[in-house]
Order: sequence, then structure tokens, then C-alpha cells
Amino acid sequence: MAEHHHLHQHVEVSDDGRVVAAAEVIISEEPGGTARVSLRAEAGHITPGRRASLVDAVLDLPQVRESARLEAAFPLGDGESLQRLQQRCQDVTTRQAGSSALLDASLPPGDPGARGRRGVHAVRADRRAAQDPR
Repeated sequence: MAEHHHLHQHVEVSDDGRVVAAAEVIISEEPGGTARVSLRAEAGHITPGRRASLVDAVLDLPQVRESARLEAAFPLGDGESLQRLQQRCQDVTTRQAGSSALLDASLPPGDPGARGRRGVHAVRADRRAAQDPR
């Protein structure tokens, strides 16, 4: 089994001082790899645009911008996240898996994104070695 190193990051979006949406991001440390993302938001009403801000914050991470592909999971019915992913990614395909939507996409090279969003924080990053089961 080959050992591959991955960068794990946690990104949060806050509104009036409370976290309303968060993402777990796993990125291969090798440029041109695949970034894997799990998006979630708190239940109930969330200010419009906060889910899109989370997607922007994830796609603007330098290591994600260096990736070639994106795999994302998010709750079915989260149209705001889906719409922003479709705007920012290429060759987007989606499918249902239980109560989640799974998205596969290509990331455009050199996407400058939408930086400097208020209330968005990358709060944790660490490197972990993962065993490749291949």
C-alpha cells in the first residue's frame, strides 16, 4: 500500500458571531489531485448567500485551487451550494446518495474566485498520512 499525505481543513461561515455553515476539506498535497469536500449548514433559516460564501471559501483555498478535480457532498435541497458550485466549476455531474447530493467536477485552472468574504474563517488545518487502499 502506498502512503499519501493529505491536508485536512475545516472552514466555517459565521453570521452575527455564530457558525451557520461549515465544510470539511481533504486535499491531496500533490498539485493536480482531487479535493474532497463535505458541506453542511445549521438547520432552519440561514441568511441568503451564506452557503454560497462557504462554497467560495472552500474553492478559494490555495490547495483547492491547485487541484484538478472536486468531489463534494452536501444535503439534498441545498440549491444555493449547488448553484455556486455549478458557477465556479466545470463538467459538473451530480447524483443522489440517500439524503445527500454528490457532485463531481473539474476545477478551472487559475480561478481567482471571490476572496475576502466577511464572516468566513479557515479554522483548522492539519496534515495526515492516509493509506491508499489500491
